[in-house]
Amino acid sequence: MIPLLDLKAQYASIKDDVDAAVLRVLASGHYVLGEEVARFEEEFARYCNTKHAIAVNTGTSALHLSLLAAGVGPDDEVVTVSLTFVATTAAICYTGARPVFVDVEPVTLTMDPSKLEAAITRRTKAIVPVHLYGQMADMDAIQAIADRYGLPVIEDACQAHGAEYKGLRAGSIGLSGSFSFYPGKNLGACGEGGIIVTNDDEQAKTMRMLRDWGQEKRYHHVMKGYNYRMDEIQGAILRIKLRHLEEWTEARRVRAARYDALLAGSRSVRAPTEADGRRHVYHVYAVRSPDRDQLQQTLRDEGIHTGLHYPVPVHLQEAHADLGYGVGDFPVSEAAAREVLSLPIYPELTMRQVEEVATAVEHDAYVS
Repeated sequence: MIPLLDLKAQYASIKDDVDAAVLRVLASGHYVLGEEVARFEEEFARYCNTKHAIAVNTGTSALHLSLLAAGVGPDDEVVTVSLTFVATTAAICYTGARPVFVDVEPVTLTMDPSKLEAAITRRTKAIVPVHLYGQMADMDAIQAIADRYGLPVIEDACQAHGAEYKGLRAGSIGLSGSFSFYPGKNLGACGEGGIIVTNDDEQAKTMRMLRDWGQEKRYHHVMKGYNYRMDEIQGAILRIKLRHLEEWTEARRVRAARYDALLAGSRSVRAPTEADGRRHVYHVYAVRSPDRDQLQQTLRDEGIHTGLHYPVPVHLQEAHADLGYGVGDFPVSEAAAREVLSLPIYPELTMRQVEEVATAVEHDAYVS
């Protein structure tokens, strides 16, 4: 059996360091927003080449606070994409604003800048591109439009730890960038976690207060805030894992390159494309197939686990029917949702397993 992801294997490779870090926190008696979280913030900001990092309890909270700090609120609109995890849209809704969707580019499946300007209205308050599957959106084109209209860009980098655009790290280009540390992410906690990075002093100050009940100092609440604090155990674990992130990222990229070579000219699938000037970190290795469901079943029968990221775009989700979108509104996103299949990819995946998966994918082309 080849799993889509193997978190046990990752833990086994760093078990002694993780166990020691957790025990150190337990013995300290300080369990929320302590020294481990503060040091992790410093280290992650340095990794992203940003001035500040603000650790929170989830990636969704990171997006929510980023929007609030940027001044997004009721009756505003925020432009984003529908081909994403629902948390992107949820964070916008939490502020009272209305999500406005644009379609994605057919190759990278990230925000299509050519569709962006038409979606901007006098109510637009921010733009949220999603760095999908580990590859950054076309930030130059998006930022140029945002600058023309005086709008902040808030990067949803929840799947893009260490991804780059023309040498700049994810999260470092827009007003702020939000990351998730859900366990399956390239940098994952042993539980929940998130962080925001920014180079703006005022944004950082506001978000630090918002995550901790709006306190400027203890029991002095200067704004209505939230309980979005990161706990010390997650901070300590993430510090350990961050030291390995570049090594793990390169291992993902090597496995993705092997998939690329094995699936070149495939009759069954279209492999993902790394756009020029971008560093794809392959949070998932998402192929496309017109017979996606049949291919998934064939691989399941071979003992190969796959994933669907994401089978229903947000604009067609029942929970967001109130936004008024329907089938056909975003054809590129809808086609991708029907066709995308995530193959196993993680640092501990062996090259032999990569070859087994690719062989099974190609075999499906001949038996279908």
